[in-house]
Amino acid sequence: MMGTELIRHHVKEENMEIPSIPPGFESLTAFSLKRVDNSSQTTKNEPGVNYIDDEDVRRSIKRRPWINHGRTDTTSEDESDSKQNQTSGAQLPKGVVRGCEDCSNCQKVIARWHPGEARMPDLLDAPVFHPSEEEFEDTLKYIASIREKAEPYGICRIVPPTSWKPPCPLKEKTVWESSTFSTRIQRIDKLQNRDSLKKIFTPNYHKKRKQRKCSKAVSDNNSSPVEPEAGFGFGFEPGPQFTLKDFEKYADDFKNQYFMKNNNSEPSVETIEGEYWRMVEKPSEQVEVLYGADLETGTFGSGFPKESNQIQIPGGPHEKFVRSGWNLNNLPRLPGSVLSYESSDISGVLVPWLYIGMCFSSFCWHVEDHHLYSMNYMHFGASKLWYGVPGKDAIKLEAAMRKNLPDLFAEQPDLLHKLVTQLSPSILKSEGVPVFRCVQNPGEFILTFPRAYHSGFNCGFNCAEAVNVAPVDWLPHGQNAIELYREHARKTSISHDKLLLGASRDAVKAHWELNLLRRNTPSNLKWKHVCGKDGILSKALKARVEMERVRREFHCKGSQVLKMEETFDDKSERECSVCFFDLHLSAAGCHNCSPVKYSCLNHAKQFCSCSSASKFFLFRHDINDLSILVEALEGKLSSIYRWAKLDLGLSLSSYVVAKDDDESRTPGHNGNSTYANITPQKPSKPSSMVNDTVVILVSDDEGESPPLADMETTRGSHPETVNITNPVKSEDLSNIKETGCGVDLKTENPENLTQNSLDRYYRQKGPRMAKVVRRINCNPEPMNFGVVQSGHSWCDNRAIYPKGFRSRVKYISILDPTDMCYYISEIQDGGHDRPLFMVSLEDCENEVFIHLSAVRCWDMVRERVNNEISKQHKLGRSKLPPLQPPGSLDGMEMFGFLSPSILQRLQSMDRNRVSREYWESRPFHSDDNGDLNTNTNTGGDDASLMVSLFEKGSLEELNMLVSVLVKGNSTADWTHLQTLVSEEIQKRKR
Repeated sequence: MMGTELIRHHVKEENMEIPSIPPGFESLTAFSLKRVDNSSQTTKNEPGVNYIDDEDVRRSIKRRPWINHGRTDTTSEDESDSKQNQTSGAQLPKGVVRGCEDCSNCQKVIARWHPGEARMPDLLDAPVFHPSEEEFEDTLKYIASIREKAEPYGICRIVPPTSWKPPCPLKEKTVWESSTFSTRIQRIDKLQNRDSLKKIFTPNYHKKRKQRKCSKAVSDNNSSPVEPEAGFGFGFEPGPQFTLKDFEKYADDFKNQYFMKNNNSEPSVETIEGEYWRMVEKPSEQVEVLYGADLETGTFGSGFPKESNQIQIPGGPHEKFVRSGWNLNNLPRLPGSVLSYESSDISGVLVPWLYIGMCFSSFCWHVEDHHLYSMNYMHFGASKLWYGVPGKDAIKLEAAMRKNLPDLFAEQPDLLHKLVTQLSPSILKSEGVPVFRCVQNPGEFILTFPRAYHSGFNCGFNCAEAVNVAPVDWLPHGQNAIELYREHARKTSISHDKLLLGASRDAVKAHWELNLLRRNTPSNLKWKHVCGKDGILSKALKARVEMERVRREFHCKGSQVLKMEETFDDKSERECSVCFFDLHLSAAGCHNCSPVKYSCLNHAKQFCSCSSASKFFLFRHDINDLSILVEALEGKLSSIYRWAKLDLGLSLSSYVVAKDDDESRTPGHNGNSTYANITPQKPSKPSSMVNDTVVILVSDDEGESPPLADMETTRGSHPETVNITNPVKSEDLSNIKETGCGVDLKTENPENLTQNSLDRYYRQKGPRMAKVVRRINCNPEPMNFGVVQSGHSWCDNRAIYPKGFRSRVKYISILDPTDMCYYISEIQDGGHDRPLFMVSLEDCENEVFIHLSAVRCWDMVRERVNNEISKQHKLGRSKLPPLQPPGSLDGMEMFGFLSPSILQRLQSMDRNRVSREYWESRPFHSDDNGDLNTNTNTGGDDASLMVSLFEKGSLEELNMLVSVLVKGNSTADWTHLQTLVSEEIQKRKR
């Protein structure tokens, strides 16, 4: 956040042996306790004051800018040194005298403008952008559109369309005349040219002060604010309070006196700029100004309209300003800004700050907390001068500052974090630092980019508002910032890991809906460009996970590891007790120490002296789970499925939607279905998935694949792009007639895969296709029979499909085709009263195949095996099996639905015969109150009769019978079968 931090150090007064000099007045000569009149001469001490070394008396004297407290708390042994130090710095005459006997808010300006000594820096201007009405609609999209051009400058100006004229609540009379704000005193002549305090104070003074850290961060647990550091450092002291009306009068009075405005002529921006840098570089007077900086809008009020402070009429004239992304109250948490994943209202980062300035009031060189973007809008008043340095040159600026101000940096290594030091752009330019200039006028925005140092000053009374924002492209800069903070043991304002994980989880959810559900909504599509293997979000998370993996392997081996609770850092910040690193992702603790004291992994051994056996580690996510998240962002569909199911709690049960219930209710139905194949699509061939049945393959084909059906592949395509194809119809797979040397595949659709086309392809491209189609000898092992469902889609004329059914079978591995492995087949609730068939590798859950048809599920496994065989063949691997043609396996058999024992168990589970279509299609089916429709049995048990018949048949005959029963899809088939049985019975009677 642009502004000035109140970092002047509060000091305990007990046992202090040297004077406590009012901040900002270190160089003043001593004068009496009498109030200052209009002259700059000092007067004698007031007779009523007794200067004895009495602690109570010293504490009772109220600090005022016009009182020299040095005369009240200086011991005799330090008297000469104190006078010498104060006198040595008193080289400049006082240019501004503030306060009188009647009030403290008046002033007499003695300093004057020196037009002949102006020091105007010779700088290039930062770019200015004028968005159209349409471009102005989407804030973050517009920022992204100008980033490439503007970021090399570090800063830019955005001039809104003429229609952008939001009302300013600060101008309402009740606020303008009644609401007060605090100011800070700034000595312009001290911003660059000042002595190190170590040269002013005696060594004994150091030893009697206690150090405490200062942070801009706001705690979430309603605890008291962090106290400023009790140590050395130049800073801006608190000034008097004003209303906007009174401060405008004060600011105008200063400007009129300083520039001797007698004819109402306003000094130009260039005139003020040249005079400002003269005072900073070669001051001739002590010039004191006031600045209302870092004012919390939650307390004083925002300059933008808000829903909370006025009644909004829908469609009213101010509604668009209330809801606009350019309203800085909305900007940090816009969709697409990762700050939206921070739940706390951090003042100055997520809640805007106000800046009420006067001529020469300054904001010194600094970068934003966590190297965030910042947006500043001027509501009204005089212009504001900005200077920016590109983020890529931040190190150059820091080096130039240390070179030109060595004593100050020796005293305060973190001086640039204090926002109290200027350095002329002319000096920076001479050191090879590129600096760009920008003039902000009322109604205009200033955008600063990550790690772009910026500074500036005001040309007169004005009011601006600023806040931070973090598009996804900020994440690498934010990671760099927290690593720098760790090195310097600087507190953080936000949890970077929380933002990174929040964005990643939302991106995976968007991938889930895009790739698995075909929900191409704008909110989902916006994540596509930041994901993929080259996406900035994917790369940011991958780098962070790799960093975490290395630290865990190095620091945590052999120690107790516990699961971090989800609410670990919900109510309060968790930070390393050594380096203040945020502990959202992992932490180290000690069983013997305080239960609220933790450290980062790097300082697990240093944060307490207990033995290693007492230490434990907390991990929010296992490193393998984080790797799955990385793969999901990169576009691996099985990882998307796994992360969405395990972490986000998403499942397909509430998403699978069909165009026509009757068409898609049976797995392997006769109608055409479509499925999403992750094989990349050629850009020139559009997808045709509109109102079709959604059938999902969750697998990860890599490399080129054979031309199965209509599938076409293009290496290098984006992994999230899918090709929608028409798979082989189920009846085509059943039309296989045995021949002497194999099968004859009769395909009704010319677009469907043929044996000849595969032969031709692999004669030219890859391994051979098996000429003889032999069914593999599979032996499915039931693992869970599930629960029979009553819905009409939970059965068909071939089998009953219980919810929760699971079986296990061996088949060629899709990972290593030279080996066999176990696959798990299961049935889940697909929602909308239908089952969902899934096949996964037992030892590799990343590979998951999902379809509404059991047959197609296993066909996709076979296709994936062929893809892997082809890929391995191109790599020159030997002893590969032949390609597996269609018909080499049957999905129903692989699931176990053709196994007599499994079939009998499933039938016995449906005692009430709720699977009506299945039972109605059985040739020997009878209702509960009926008998078998034959003359040979009038009351016996149906199952016993069938078993006795089966025992008389050979194994080959039984297999043929099962095949006939399973593939009898029409009423005519069953009628023909019954006719054959009846004819055989008549023959036996003869």
